[in-house]
Amino acid sequence: MLRIALDGPSGAGKSTVAKALAKKLGVIYVDTGALYRTVGLYVRNKGVDKNDEERVISLLPEIDLGMEFINGEQVITLNGVNVGDTIRTGEIAMYASRVSAIPEVRNFLLETQRKISRENDVVMDGRDIGTVIIPDAEVKIYMTASSKARAERRYKELIAKGESCTLESVLADIELRDKNDSTRKTAPAVQAKDAILLDNSELDIDGTVEKAIEIIKSKVEI
Repeated sequence: MLRIALDGPSGAGKSTVAKALAKKLGVIYVDTGALYRTVGLYVRNKGVDKNDEERVISLLPEIDLGMEFINGEQVITLNGVNVGDTIRTGEIAMYASRVSAIPEVRNFLLETQRKISRENDVVMDGRDIGTVIIPDAEVKIYMTASSKARAERRYKELIAKGESCTLESVLADIELRDKNDSTRKTAPAVQAKDAILLDNSELDIDGTVEKAIEIIKSKVEI
């Protein structure tokens, strides 16, 4: 088995790098954050306050998540409907951050993620892949960048999508999400002790992928 756990904070470029690695290595890419975003989307759509833990938990029995891999691409469905890019907004990212701090939500999604890693060679990215989901992964990488660098990248992405925002507001959101993710009681977003740190503040995507490949080659034969 080849299981690569790619963890790190919001805006570090994990998803983009993980997709590139999966393609190069011929394995499945699993975006675990998309699962939390989808739960967050449902909570938002139901008009429930993301900070109201009891009501969020009460919604879980109504949620039927599906995950398929079509031509190597992950497709998430919510109660039978493909969520597409509706989960890729700053608002839904904040919902995802809040609901992911709820133990019942994490337990709800835990087995789905572990089952995929047991049955496939994967690159799986998220916040607690190397610490909780697949702690025995063959390769663990903790990918990060300065909050300023991450905010600038995220800002450019949002503007390209036509969203209205400021760099200052994006930076504030990232810093708040970092705080929420790293201080939550259940599965905080921290670097696994045996993960290798990859800071890509000064690297572009190609450079980051190259460094990640070097790390993987140092751990396993590919």
